Amino acid sequence: MKKIFFLFIAAALVLQSCTINSEIAYYKDAASTSVTDIDMKQFIAEMKAMTPDSLNQQKEFAEMDKLPTVWTSIFDIQKQDGKLKMENPDSIRIMKKIFMKANKENNEPTGFSLKMEHFTQADYQMLSSYNKKEKLPLDQNMFNNWDGKTLTINTENFNLKNIEETLRSKSSKDEADKVEGMITMFFKSIGTTLKFENKIKSITGKHDWVKQIDKYTVKIDYDIKAMYDKEAKLKNSDKTIVIITE
Repeated sequence: MKKIFFLFIAAALVLQSCTINSEIAYYKDAASTSVTDIDMKQFIAEMKAMTPDSLNQQKEFAEMDKLPTVWTSIFDIQKQDGKLKMENPDSIRIMKKIFMKANKENNEPTGFSLKMEHFTQADYQMLSSYNKKEKLPLDQNMFNNWDGKTLTINTENFNLKNIEETLRSKSSKDEADKVEGMITMFFKSIGTTLKFENKIKSITGKHDWVKQIDKYTVKIDYDIKAMYDKEAKLKNSDKTIVIITE
């Protein structure tokens, strides 16, 4: 899976060339589905403009072209590539619920997307263990506790640790050492949308980055600069936000 993330890492080396948007849908059966879209359209355009004849560039873009353009499980992707290793049953079950696809415009790559399909709390616990080995750029908000009616958000998880770890694991040692210090320059924007099957009844707790959009939707927009500024002060920064649905 290492080569799949080459363009994601390379995009991080071009200032503010990457946008990450996630959406988590919460169902009344206590499961949820999350989709993360990683947009590298600007980076790819810049790369092609700067080095249109680079054989190395063509090779790496070819890696993205190998990804299917429809949702395909990581299990099937690795199986098709002949890279599927013997895994325990729980890992295989999780691999079959994580999907990936390449995104294109006019037959040109623009990024890729990850999906966790109908995950339960037990699935997320298994995903957390699985991710220690695979290092996927996961939105930490998907690990918040959801019981089908109440979502408890730990705002201390409003950080980019999973993305930082992914970058470190797929980078050279020199690049890995620079990740935390340079991450404020990596991304143009990062946001997460929370959508509920039932109407929102109440929200307890406040945070500057959290806003209710309508009766079913809450949006989290990260202030990336403030996140890494130890002297930054937020007007509202409760450690816990509780969203109760009908």
